[in-house]
Amino acid sequence: MRFISRILRVLFSIYAFLPFIAFLLVIFPLVVLASFFGKIRGGNFIYWLCQCWPDFVLLMLGIFHRNIFEAAHDRNRQYVFVFNHISFLDIPILFKTIRRQHFRILGKAEMAKIPLFGFIYKNAVVMVERDKPEKRARSVKQLISVVRKGISIIVAPEGTFNLSHQPLKEFYDGAFKVAIETQTPIKPILILDAYDRMHYRSIFSLNPGKSRSVFIEEISVEGMTLHDVPRLREKVYKVMEEGLIKYKASWIK
Repeated sequence: MRFISRILRVLFSIYAFLPFIAFLLVIFPLVVLASFFGKIRGGNFIYWLCQCWPDFVLLMLGIFHRNIFEAAHDRNRQYVFVFNHISFLDIPILFKTIRRQHFRILGKAEMAKIPLFGFIYKNAVVMVERDKPEKRARSVKQLISVVRKGISIIVAPEGTFNLSHQPLKEFYDGAFKVAIETQTPIKPILILDAYDRMHYRSIFSLNPGKSRSVFIEEISVEGMTLHDVPRLREKVYKVMEEGLIKYKASWIK
């Protein structure tokens, strides 16, 4: 039965590439056109296209998403969104989670090398290379610039997949520096089921089922200075850790 289950997952994952590639080919000319309208106007349109993408693809894959609001979420406010990074599906799920708001995602630079997709990617995200401190610092400056233009940002403070069986891995400081420098509140989001829908070890582990995101109450940074970054980082870590334990995230042992 285990062998049959693996074969079915591989076949399902191969099928999943069909709607993914089909929608990519449909929106690609529109992305090229939007890229001529600058990082703000063009970028907002590209993000709207990217939100349509998971609407179509996740529906075709039988992945049904819902949001859980532990606190009221004001779509008219600007935030530094932070989320737990556990799966290849995290980004499509975030596009399903955050609606009717302009935002930019901090993403890994190496993803821009993927043909076709890479062109969309580099026009839609703030790219980061994490191998050197000066490159990470440059990304923080770019994020601050985005926030000062009135656009929210999304950052995975873990930096990469949490490969442990703990709720979270350690956090980088970048998101918290941006929040304090721009006096923008932190809005934590918990992604609960992406680990079960597609495991980080393989893109051939995809399967249909539920998807949930939890909006936690925003965390104010009013009056904080950069000296408060460690305190803010630990506060957000604790809130998210407690939330993942409360919802019994499946990777926690």
